[in-house]
Amino acid sequence: MANPFVHVELNTTDLAKAKAFYGTLFRWELTDLDMGAHGRYTLIGVGEGTGGGMMQHPVPGAPSQWLPYAEVPDLAAATEKARELGAKIVQANVLIEDKGAFSLIIDPTGAMIGLWQPHRRRHSSVY
Repeated sequence: MANPFVHVELNTTDLAKAKAFYGTLFRWELTDLDMGAHGRYTLIGVGEGTGGGMMQHPVPGAPSQWLPYAEVPDLAAATEKARELGAKIVQANVLIEDKGAFSLIIDPTGAMIGLWQPHRRRHSSVY
């Protein structure tokens, strides 16, 4: 499949409550990472399938929401193509240490999606 979903992220208004709920409901393996100035990020291990993460919502007052990321082979080109097709670019080409880089876009209908390019040119989760 071209451009598979490789990571799903929860931006939540209450990280502790979300961790308790989803950890119990699905028995996900939740692992906290210290992201320095960016706060704490919780990895979601699901066993087989697409994993993800959760974090305190970075936009004060915004509702909790799930955000899928699709893998792209060339992040800069995909971000520019999205812009040309009418997307609003929220963040472009953000580097995540030695993992890869992402862009966040809002499509012409108002839905947000993440674009992810791993450092290695193969199917890879964000973490």
